[in-house]
Parts: sequence; C-alpha cells; structure tokens
Amino acid sequence: MTPNDVRGLPVIALRGASLGYDGETVLRGIDLEVHAGEFVGLSGANGSGKTTLLRSMLGLLPLISGRAGRGVPPSRVGYVPQGASLDPCFPLRVDEVVAMGAYGRLHPLQRFPGGERKRVEAALERVGLAHLGRAAFFALSGGQRQRVLVARALNQDPALLLLDEPFSGLDRDSREAILQGLVLINRQARVTVVLSSHDSEILDRGCGRVVRLADGRVHGGADEEPAPGSR
Repeated sequence: MTPNDVRGLPVIALRGASLGYDGETVLRGIDLEVHAGEFVGLSGANGSGKTTLLRSMLGLLPLISGRAGRGVPPSRVGYVPQGASLDPCFPLRVDEVVAMGAYGRLHPLQRFPGGERKRVEAALERVGLAHLGRAAFFALSGGQRQRVLVARALNQDPALLLLDEPFSGLDRDSREAILQGLVLINRQARVTVVLSSHDSEILDRGCGRVVRLADGRVHGGADEEPAPGSR
C-alpha cells in the first residue's frame, strides 16, 4: 500500500519546526501536516518564507529546530523550483526535456527504453501538450514551458509534487491552464500537490486547503482534516 492509496496518512509532517538559512530563522513554531491526496496552497507575500518552507519539506534545508517526517521516499517526490529554466544554448525538444524526469530511475549508461517514451507521452498528455512533443522547447510560450517542466516532474512518477511559484510571470490564461491541469493530476492520478504562490485568489479557487504564511508563522497547518481533491 502506497501513500497515495490511503486518505489521511501524512506525507509531510513538521512539528515545532523553526526554518531558515545559516542560522537565521525565517519561520518558527511550525506545525504542518500534508495528507495523501490533498491539494495544498502556500500563500504569502514575497519574502514570507514560502520557498524556505518548500525546501524544508523536500529535506534540502535542515531544520533549525523541531522535527520533520516524510511519508514518501525521495524518488517519489517531484519538484518544480521557482524560476526553473534550461540553458537556451541547448536546442532541446519538448519530449527531451520531459525525458529528464526519468534519469532518477535509469542507470547512467542505460539506453532509453521504449516504455520510457510512453511515460513521456503520458506526462505531456496530463498537462495538455501531447501535440507539442517534438517542438523546440524554447519556441514555446512561457506558460507552455512551465507546463513542460511540470510534465518533467510528473515523469518521475511522483506521489508528491511540490511547485514553487509556478504562476510567476505568466498571464492569467496561462496561470489558469496550469492550475486546472494540476487539479486534474491531483484528482485523477491521486498525486498529492503542494504549491506556493502570492496570488491568493487563484489558490482559493483551485486548492483544497490554503496555508497562509505571515509574520514568520504558518496559519492553517495541522488543525484541519484533509480534504483530498475538493474544498
């Protein structure tokens, strides 16, 4: 039985946690749970600690104090960092970018098997870009490129998907397309989703629960029952 099969099982739990960089505390006294099947939004102004919180959830930042638990192995966690980009000097196709998500499960010298191509196609289908698999990545719009990066994370076959400001710099239509794609991924594929954004309005419409960050604190962390896939 995997975490995605059990409603109510915490996939992330922070208890009495203080978070920050180089000994400087950004967030303190954090009690936060994310349960399997949830779609959780992290809302807060720029500089409120959203990236710090996500990186601590991933285990990329050690806690200053407190405890952290993760109910999924690192190999089942997909991550789309803020401002994720690729070097434009490399003329990559869309399907080649998405294929990068498979590197964690393939041996470095292993040939790319046919089954992996089907995974790439399925990931692009989930974000609504199956028709652009052979297009040049850098010829796409900003919103389309962001959806390709989501597809790359989905190609890891994640139980948990974390996204840091995926709507940043995008127009409203692109933000809406990405949000609705993530809602479908959450509901149909049972992927637990946590994303951060300073756009509280779009989070309120799309997320099952919104955790708000302000004044170095988290509001709405561990005191609510999980509501997978719905408000």
